[in-house]
Amino acid sequence: MRLLAHMTLPAVVLLVAGLGGCATQPGNSSSQLSLTRSQASAKVHTELAAQYYERAQLGIALQELNLALQAEPNYAPAYNVRGLVHMALREDKEADADFRHSLQLDANDSEAHNNYGWFLCQRGRERESARHFLAALKNPLYATPGKAYLNAGVCSRKAGELKDAEEFFQKALLFQPDMPEALIGLADLSFANGDYAGAKSYFTRFVQNTPTPLSAENLWLAVRIERRLGDKNAEDSYALQLSKRFPDSRETQLMLQGK
Repeated sequence: MRLLAHMTLPAVVLLVAGLGGCATQPGNSSSQLSLTRSQASAKVHTELAAQYYERAQLGIALQELNLALQAEPNYAPAYNVRGLVHMALREDKEADADFRHSLQLDANDSEAHNNYGWFLCQRGRERESARHFLAALKNPLYATPGKAYLNAGVCSRKAGELKDAEEFFQKALLFQPDMPEALIGLADLSFANGDYAGAKSYFTRFVQNTPTPLSAENLWLAVRIERRLGDKNAEDSYALQLSKRFPDSRETQLMLQGK
């Protein structure tokens, strides 16, 4: 069973959070306690680039990152964000190099580990991604561990490591009990494991907490859950939504074929 598409976009959207930090430079001067002018410039341009990245204005994001690296050639967060931009542009060789260079400059950057792990996962290298999510989680100061646990769960699910995926999703919920992406992940896993009541429970919580309309994948999962539980009215309701909203989808075709 393929991953639910609903889970992919939120994991990416969360990736650029927390770019404001800057590594302290070595030395004995009082400048260690504050940013140098070049560091401040690099920080501002990197944060602007992250905002343009989120708006899918990738060309402008690259311009800002070039300015950041002109100001401070070894500013690790700039390489991290540039890796995301290259990833979005499907320039995988450049993205890989940027993520690696970011981590060479700051091996303890949890955001860079999380982002590189997500890149590897999205490029079919799920098992390589796990160590980067775990590296991100080793940092006790990491502000958003739920994000890394979620991504680790998604990638473990893609790799077919269902027990690991369930554990990661459950840990994500410890940090954010109503995280919709973890809830739908657990609904999917519960269904795959034959726990249909558990799948319905997670799916109900997912519906209550998701800010977006249900996707074709979500509705198809709901149809199958209710079918297994023998709730014909609920099954028909979800089936009607699926066929009306997504008449040409793969999921609708599967439903019409009686899969």
